Amino acid sequence: MLFLVALVTLTASDKAKLVKIKVNSELTIFVPKEWIPMDELDFSQRYPSVRAPLAAYTNQERNVDFSVNISATQWPDADLQLSQQFFKASLLNMFDRVEMISEGIHEVNKKKFIYFEFESRVNGNRQDLHLKEPVLQYTYIQYLIEPTRTLVFSFNSPRALRDEWQETAHEMMKSVSVKSTAQAKK
Repeated sequence: MLFLVALVTLTASDKAKLVKIKVNSELTIFVPKEWIPMDELDFSQRYPSVRAPLAAYTNQERNVDFSVNISATQWPDADLQLSQQFFKASLLNMFDRVEMISEGIHEVNKKKFIYFEFESRVNGNRQDLHLKEPVLQYTYIQYLIEPTRTLVFSFNSPRALRDEWQETAHEMMKSVSVKSTAQAKK
């Protein structure tokens, strides 16, 4: 019995403690306490994009991360089902293989988000010595469609670390708080 109590205590202490981060007047996220902000160079090397993220954080080992970005894709009519199909097709095109864990539309802090949780594979390149092995990832991504923008929240880790980080990814995504522009100005 004492062993079981000790095991539960150790497991509970391994769970990441989340801290609140105010990204701007409209957006609040929670990230693990020991995580650090990614600098621009780090983010651009791992996630090439024409847009800098609103926020990006990584763990100490720099192999698990979370970012918030504004997508170039806008959906002024907020058709969530059509948007979901579009984003899913885009995700499927980005990787050599995708295994969906879950997907759909859920509500987080009174806002409807499109979400996808999946494992992906990008095949290695046999011609390039540095890229011979496939890249296996676990990703939880969610989109908030608003009339003037689409916010993208993305959690990524090596697939081998999924069991360690999946619960934290869910908690982080469920903690996102976005005020409307009118609310933020008050």
